[in-house]
This record gives sequence, C-alpha cells and structure tokens, in this order.
Amino acid sequence: MDRPIFLVGFMGSGKTTWGKKLASALEVPFIDMDHLIVEKIGMSIPEYFKAHGEDAFRELEQAVMKEQEGRAGIISTGGGTPCFFDNMDWLLDHGTVLYLNHSAKSLWKRLSQSDVNKRPALKGFTGEQLLAFIEEKLQERAPYYNRAHIHVDQINTSLAELLNIVKDYHQTHEKKD
Repeated sequence: MDRPIFLVGFMGSGKTTWGKKLASALEVPFIDMDHLIVEKIGMSIPEYFKAHGEDAFRELEQAVMKEQEGRAGIISTGGGTPCFFDNMDWLLDHGTVLYLNHSAKSLWKRLSQSDVNKRPALKGFTGEQLLAFIEEKLQERAPYYNRAHIHVDQINTSLAELLNIVKDYHQTHEKKD
C-alpha cells in the first residue's frame, strides 16, 4: 500500500479505534491527525479552540493534513476535516478515502457515553439537544463524506469485512492505473 487510507466520518464514528485495528491488520502505521495537532501546538484542541477560534484551528488542521502527503498508512482525520476549504478534494487526490458511516442515533448513543467536554463542538449539548445537533451537522457534512471512495456501515461491518472491502478496492483501483 503506497498511498494512505484517510478515515473520515463524524466525531465518535470510530476513526481512531478502527484506524488502529485496520493499520495493525494491514501492518502499516496508524496516524491520528488530532494527536499530531496536539503535539504541534502543545495544548489540547479544546484549549486551542478557546484561545484562537475555529477558523485558526481549521487552517492548522489543513496544514497538518497536507504534511501527510506521501505517507503510507492509515490516517484518521478530524470529523470536520473534509468539510473545510478544498480538503476533501485533496484527500481524494492523495489517498483512498474511507467513510465510517453511522446514523445520527448511533452517534448520539456513542457520544452521550463519552466526555462531551473533550469535543469543543459539543460543549453544552445533552440529550435531545445533542441528537438535534448531530442530525443537523450530519446533514451539512453529508455532501463531503459521501464523496469518499469507500463507504462502510461501521456498526454492521466486521474488521474482516472491512479488510476485504479495502483490499478489493485497492485491487480494482490498481488495475485501472
């Protein structure tokens, strides 16, 4: 695998968890863009959001994304990464984009069980407000996420099935090149 696989999807969709599993199974590196950003700025993403705002964060996120050019492996992006600037075009041109798809309700269940304070976009949302926010954001982001090369129903797909999907895609894609 000489081109990276970029994982995209809403926050809480399992990009980090599945990215690590996929990388291990394929014996390639796993790279988490959020961790790279935190290392680069020396503070948490919520702290950076508070100090500099979302626009500055999105510019930083794009710069870190473009620093991944030429790297092989599984790269987990932030939930909003493909939705800003020309990021989705860049991802599609520089690797295979895999969308970990979830329903709003499944994301709501997963995010309700996590610490929403670690996620700047969710701060202050609970219960039905959180579900409504997720539904709205998913609808806004669908045109970006849906452009991915591969779409996977993350809830109903096993690691073995995911590996087969990725391998089949790459075999088909390599034949076209």
